[in-house]
Amino acid sequence: MTSRLVALCFDARDPHRLARFWAAALQLDVDEDSHNDIGLTPADDPGFRVLFLPVPGKKIGKNRIHLDLTTTSLDDQAETVASLIKLGARHIDVGQRSDEGHVVLADPEGNEFCVIEPDNSFLAGCGRLGSITCDGSRQVGYFWSEVLGWPLVWDQDEETAIRAPDGSGPFITWGPPVPPKIAKSRLHLDIAPPVDIDQHDEVDRLISLGAAGIDIGQGAVDWVVMADPDGNEFCVWTPDNERGAGGRMSHP
Repeated sequence: MTSRLVALCFDARDPHRLARFWAAALQLDVDEDSHNDIGLTPADDPGFRVLFLPVPGKKIGKNRIHLDLTTTSLDDQAETVASLIKLGARHIDVGQRSDEGHVVLADPEGNEFCVIEPDNSFLAGCGRLGSITCDGSRQVGYFWSEVLGWPLVWDQDEETAIRAPDGSGPFITWGPPVPPKIAKSRLHLDIAPPVDIDQHDEVDRLISLGAAGIDIGQGAVDWVVMADPDGNEFCVWTPDNERGAGGRMSHP
């Protein structure tokens, strides 16, 4: 019994603008049938969606989650950076070394991401979204491997990575350092149990793995807000919730 990943969610002050930006960045289309949520059409079928949820507040501090985008050549990397800057990205310094091949940018709302050099062997064979990259402990990598049933494909030097069993889609990775949590995460994952598993039974399983139920002011909703062992928020949808609205974690 494992949950499936159904969405990667961004908090956004301007969801429409951020969706257009990330549609260009990920080479996806904005989903015109997103049931009042703004999302991107999944790259794979079945695949998880990328949703943009309205929140009033500005980003505070560095995100614990960022996306790594792959490129096919140095020209592609340079063109990708230039095109995303035209769409509102900017160069930022997060302590990267000058001899590192990737380029660190922030999207129009300040969310960090990397445009990876084409000879990166770890992400070879991935699509445009190479990795959902998390600042996190080794233990939380084990936790998410159990949650999703995705095998560990890397477990060295306090770093872990998982990927879907069929080898499709991006990696999800964790590694140090783990910065202090000073605000609600701007990016989070949404999951759902299989259709034959009750949502509350799955919540109990997640608690047994080290998760905790939390209250972020969500009120009476049909999804459950939880935190993983590192304190990162995520949502558990009902098994049959296939619409885009199930994982909203915007502030009340």
